[in-house]
Amino acid sequence: MLVAGASLSLLAPVAAQASDAVYLEEMSSYSRSNPKSSRLDSKTFINEVSEDIAILKSRVDGLEVKQNEFEAGGFSDTTTLDGKAVFALMATDHTKPNSTGTARDALSSAYQYTMNLNSSFTGDDNLYVRLRTGNGTGNFTTKTFGTYLSMGTGYSDALKVDKIWYTFPVGENNTVWVGPKIENYYMHGTTPSIYKPVTKQFTLGGNGDAYGASTDSGFGWAYKADNGFAISSNVVSKQNLTTNGLFTDSSKQSWATQAGYTTDRWSVSTIVNQKYNGWTDGYYESAGHTPSTGVGNFTAIGLRGWWRPIETGTAMPSVSLGYDTTDHDGAPAASNNSTAWFAGLSWQDMFQADDRIGVAFGQPTTNEDETVDPFAYEAYYEFKANDSVTITPTVFGGSDRSGTAGDDVFGAVLQTTFKF
Repeated sequence: MLVAGASLSLLAPVAAQASDAVYLEEMSSYSRSNPKSSRLDSKTFINEVSEDIAILKSRVDGLEVKQNEFEAGGFSDTTTLDGKAVFALMATDHTKPNSTGTARDALSSAYQYTMNLNSSFTGDDNLYVRLRTGNGTGNFTTKTFGTYLSMGTGYSDALKVDKIWYTFPVGENNTVWVGPKIENYYMHGTTPSIYKPVTKQFTLGGNGDAYGASTDSGFGWAYKADNGFAISSNVVSKQNLTTNGLFTDSSKQSWATQAGYTTDRWSVSTIVNQKYNGWTDGYYESAGHTPSTGVGNFTAIGLRGWWRPIETGTAMPSVSLGYDTTDHDGAPAASNNSTAWFAGLSWQDMFQADDRIGVAFGQPTTNEDETVDPFAYEAYYEFKANDSVTITPTVFGGSDRSGTAGDDVFGAVLQTTFKF
């Protein structure tokens, strides 16, 4: 019996692969089906152990088959999924009601839920799909006063394909994008700003005429040299869900060409964005900046630059700057030009690791014949409750923000972001 016990102990690793429950079940089965015999020889013992090994092996093989079946029904090993959920509680205070006399002030809550899918077929290419839903409407998605939040989504709780495109390399330094739902700024070769905004107006160093974009059909190309220089060009046509025709005079179009240079600590870039057939932007603009007459085409030039210190956690912030100038074709001389400027400051790791303080301000796109100078701002503190949860209280607002004298706004928002 001592020899039998020692031999059975060698079976433990095999049985553990199936599970401890299987191992214990077989041991119990062995003891029940093999009572003590008055005579024990080597042949009897060998036959009994061999039968138990065969049973355990069949159990392990069965588990392996079930595991393979489960893996076959899961994600491809070249597809990854990540996402986030954002909860927001926002209050706004306007000095004037809207044109119908209805107050704009509100305390409201909203959410956004996003899933990002990335799939590769060669190891160097990528098929990107963004699934998104949310219920942020009203002040959450109002462009005129700059209250449109980056998390704002007017999808009425419907889950939609929000972005989809395919990108692949050509040689060592070239990248090509093509997709039915893509925006210009995803195809630029140089990052124009490193400021992380809460209100969408401060995206890309001022989300106005030069960098304003729309999710529609498009394609683009970028060349990135090893020394930090980059040049890119891309086109987007607003023809989705219409019969206007892709890249025709019936559809609104944006053709953006950017050149820039980037190092580890600073970057400079310029962009020329030609927009046709009545294309309009709205996130970083006053309501009356677009001339009432003209052919509906304009050319915007944007200058961007950013710098960051060697170390975080100091009084020295990272700085992002932007300036836009726009010429409208066929508009009267007094109103054919508009300008905008932006400044964003960020401090990281000030009170705890991975926290961020952000302050941004500037003049939204304003026509030269407007009688007011709109101003917009935001300030926030972002801190991590843990590795997956971030909390961001923010204040924001603006004076003469809509382009009307005395039409001011002040707001506050508390956001909680869950990343997975």
